[in-house]
Amino acid sequence: MTWFNRQSRIVQILLLLIPVVNWIVEIIVRWSTFLKKGGVVRLIICLVVTIGGLFVGWLDCIWVLLFKKLFLQ
Repeated sequence: MTWFNRQSRIVQILLLLIPVVNWIVEIIVRWSTFLKKGGVVRLIICLVVTIGGLFVGWLDCIWVLLFKKLFLQ
């Protein structure tokens, strides 16, 4: 998560726009956050991202554009 947040906004958006890359980035960011902080909501989000990560990745791309952070992060 800290690696992703350290990237410029352009790099974050590009990582979340490319279909397979956004899924991989989502899995890494979400699971690393869950392993550090825990929580039931984070676990549910991790499972949703692992199964349907492309949709969540594009949602996160829009969310990063608007609010400069990931959705439900």
